[in-house]
Amino acid sequence: MNTTAEINELIFSYSSGNLGEAKSLFVSMYLFLNSVAEKKASIFDNILAENLINLDEMTPKKLNYKDCINSSYNNKLSENIKSNYNPLINFVGNLNNLNWKSIYKGFKEFNLPVNDKDNIKLIKMDPGTSVPLHSHNGKEYIIVINGSFCDEYGEYKTGDMQINDQKIKHHPTACEKNGCICLSITESDIIFFGKFASALNLFTFVKSFFK
Repeated sequence: MNTTAEINELIFSYSSGNLGEAKSLFVSMYLFLNSVAEKKASIFDNILAENLINLDEMTPKKLNYKDCINSSYNNKLSENIKSNYNPLINFVGNLNNLNWKSIYKGFKEFNLPVNDKDNIKLIKMDPGTSVPLHSHNGKEYIIVINGSFCDEYGEYKTGDMQINDQKIKHHPTACEKNGCICLSITESDIIFFGKFASALNLFTFVKSFFK
């Protein structure tokens, strides 16, 4: 997959207001953690704003600097707001206080309560914990919130995003030092491969009835 193009498309959809609740939260967290992505979002916002101004039926109000807060004060205020604004923490609270569900030793999940077709959840992996080799029927979106993990395609640290589809098989392993916490959206079920694939796929199938 061309992950860069996929990420840019996701950010542009966010800027244009075309994402559901789950992906909007997902992208807002990505922009909070990743300054490069935040700059891209700002560019997209400006492009969309210019297009809005050029619409014949719109008559935007013209403002000058006297109508606005002092720019230096405004920039400082924006930085302070950003430093205190974590979209995920504001949505679910302190991650240490969540009712994490243990899936297997060293691997926990917390499903976020959103009204959306997309399933968004937090994944917590203890140091050295692995997920068996798998792929996906639909796309999988992952942001590293804390720590890091690695797979066949590299190492992913805090603020990194990975997008996978049915063509990608990977075997994620949390870093040995701190483990990792990730925010994940899966559009469809996981498909496992290897020695215990049959049992794991049956478990995933049964689990899907209780979502």
